Amino acid sequence: MPTRVKICGIMRSEDAEFAVGLGAAALGFNFYPRSPRYVSPELARAMIRRLPPFVMAVGVFADETDAVNVAAIAREAGVAAVQLHGAQHPIPATNGSPLDGLYVIRAVAVWDGLRPNYLDAFEANAFLLDTADPALRGGTGRTFDWDIARRIAERRQVILAGGLTPENVGQAIREVRPYAVDVASGVESAPGLKDPAKLRAFFEAVEQADREN
Repeated sequence: MPTRVKICGIMRSEDAEFAVGLGAAALGFNFYPRSPRYVSPELARAMIRRLPPFVMAVGVFADETDAVNVAAIAREAGVAAVQLHGAQHPIPATNGSPLDGLYVIRAVAVWDGLRPNYLDAFEANAFLLDTADPALRGGTGRTFDWDIARRIAERRQVILAGGLTPENVGQAIREVRPYAVDVASGVESAPGLKDPAKLRAFFEAVEQADREN
């Protein structure tokens, strides 16, 4: 199965269109106000309306404890999925949750020694594994121990993030074999500004790794 690609931190319609043209399966829109890649739900909706139906729009939230608020923003923006950062506040995702009907991605900040069964406490359709950083929710530009990700990917649907670039994403795919890879800073010229050459190189590296696998 080809590795899917999610381009996160979309702030401009031209970046969204270029990423989709290269084959992006999902685009991330950051609704965390403290993020340098923050976009309003209104701006996100204007971009999402122009996406082809097969591309998943993902709303990114951090430290959000109110599922009703998350669902309201998701509806306003028109996203089909929500990505929840901040494991200390696990929002229920099933059993009558306001998030029913949305694809739920749990972002997990990976630290040395994390065991795969840690994820058993969380309800999710998929898990995004990212580098732990006390100040940032994603977009750290740093990798973590991929052996931990590999062990989790053996039993979970994993979206691999954390410091991926055109130079290392192929090796990451070969080592982890994730369901998908997620990139933001690794294909940017500045926070939120995607670099077309880096984007193209990233997709080419993913395709090459898939052929080798």
